[in-house]
Amino acid sequence: MLKSLAGSRVLVTGASRGIGKGVAAVFAEAGCNVLITGRDEDALASTADELSGRAPEGAQVAWLAADTAEPEDCRAAAAETVRRFGGIDVLCANAGVFPEDPLPSMTPEGLQRVMATNFNGTVYSVQACLDALAESDLGRIVVTSSITGPITGVPGWSHYGASKAAQLGFIRSAALELAAKGITINAVLPGNIRTEGLDDLGEDYLRRMSASVPLGRIGSVADIGYTALFLASREAGYITGQTIVVDGGQVLPESLDAIGAP
Repeated sequence: MLKSLAGSRVLVTGASRGIGKGVAAVFAEAGCNVLITGRDEDALASTADELSGRAPEGAQVAWLAADTAEPEDCRAAAAETVRRFGGIDVLCANAGVFPEDPLPSMTPEGLQRVMATNFNGTVYSVQACLDALAESDLGRIVVTSSITGPITGVPGWSHYGASKAAQLGFIRSAALELAAKGITINAVLPGNIRTEGLDDLGEDYLRRMSASVPLGRIGSVADIGYTALFLASREAGYITGQTIVVDGGQVLPESLDAIGAP
């Protein structure tokens, strides 16, 4: 059994909805004090209220509007977490955007937007939290990457895939720099996870996608949250610079014929 993280101070970026909200929910339910960030104030306030209701007595959930593409916003989020909770034990760098944009129509502005949020924002968030993480007796960073880019590809998401692959190059070198400070950094690579955006694609798409996953279902945001919780645990303290694929086996079969084969 993992030692409790109750009372730990956690910053989760991009957490007003989707995977980030699921990650924040798992930490809140574990009794952590959680600050969530995002760009939509109404969504943040609603999510914070919801997660506060799911957290045990004594655990706090707060929010701050912040754009991770902006270094000053990342510094403000780190400072607010320290102000509210007295420090930072865990950073979950989750914020990301994924607009579809085929190569022929991709603009410099579109490419920059994706890289600025997904990759630069990861780096800025880590930089902003370094001093507080070094002072913590835990010191954990968990980055939300993706199977798209590092392992698989999807037409129209080449910029997204590049940003997610870049995150992995970053964590491997960052792990070497941070080890002396007692800070670990690892990444979770989700497969298809059921979020608000996936629901918009319709039931037929969801059925076909489920059929392509060996475990027979699309993942939940909690599946990613529990993986992040493990990587943030004291028991995971000897793991750094590594990746965990959480996809129900989606990347394993060579073809759909391999799924369900005896």
